Amino acid sequence: MPEDFSIRPVERADHDQWLRLWEGYNIFYGRVGPDSLAPEITACTWQRFFDGYEPVHALVAERGERLIGLTHYLFHRTTVSIGPNCYLQDLFTDEAARGLGVGRALIEEVYRRAKALGAPRVYWQTQESNRVARQLYDKVADLSGFIVYRKQL
Repeated sequence: MPEDFSIRPVERADHDQWLRLWEGYNIFYGRVGPDSLAPEITACTWQRFFDGYEPVHALVAERGERLIGLTHYLFHRTTVSIGPNCYLQDLFTDEAARGLGVGRALIEEVYRRAKALGAPRVYWQTQESNRVARQLYDKVADLSGFIVYRKQL
């Protein structure tokens, strides 16, 4: 199936469509009702994409005039390399656009941008139960074998 969408950086005019996708992403991960993100977190996240001092970036997939996917990624230093690592934090495709290669295209564009900035690797995490996405991830990256620990403060 030929691509009929494009990948580009998010623009301020995309806010309402980005917000629709962002809300879909959060619903997918169970951030609803009492577990919803506070509105100020969403507002701060949006503003970070346009702040030159922030290492947070956003790309969107666009089909016609409709946004059908998003990814957010950031760069950070590490103690085991000189170049910054790239953490792909969020990836979401509108349900109606799944199976068109949107997720793969977003990941590959993050790879391209990370490589251009000298990042030695791109990495991300997903829930073990996210079987559909993991089918793609197994094709475009290596499973690291690391286990994630966290402590809410």
